[in-house]
Amino acid sequence: MTRAWTLPVLFVLCGSAVATGLLVKGSPGTAAVLLLVFLALAGVNSPLVFPRSIGAQEAQRRSAADGRPVVFWRPGCTYCMRLRLRLGRSARQVHWVDIWRDPAGAAAVRAANDGNETVPTVVVAGQPHTNPDPAWVRAQLSPPV
Repeated sequence: MTRAWTLPVLFVLCGSAVATGLLVKGSPGTAAVLLLVFLALAGVNSPLVFPRSIGAQEAQRRSAADGRPVVFWRPGCTYCMRLRLRLGRSARQVHWVDIWRDPAGAAAVRAANDGNETVPTVVVAGQPHTNPDPAWVRAQLSPPV
């Protein structure tokens, strides 16, 4: 299992354990609600929610060729999730780099943020922007062809 799946699997296991305990105690309604909450948390933290990540070097190469922004992110980051959800379908126009899977991506983020791995860090035209407003990122995208 890759590191990106650790958090979603943990949510599913914990939710199952809590729901089982509540079922044993005779609270099936509460068990069902909590299980759904844990499954929702697992879903939004799943790598399936984000477009496929690529390496930092490949993302920078593609960005130089097509002018699209590069977003450095990591699973479990609420600000990354906010950006992804607010971009909607436009998220496919961005090059995504998971810093937990790509050491070069993590190094690029540290270089842009005084040694911190602060995400999302969005690079537009070679300039890094830490945790920018999703509307601003959407405005940086070219209209779909």
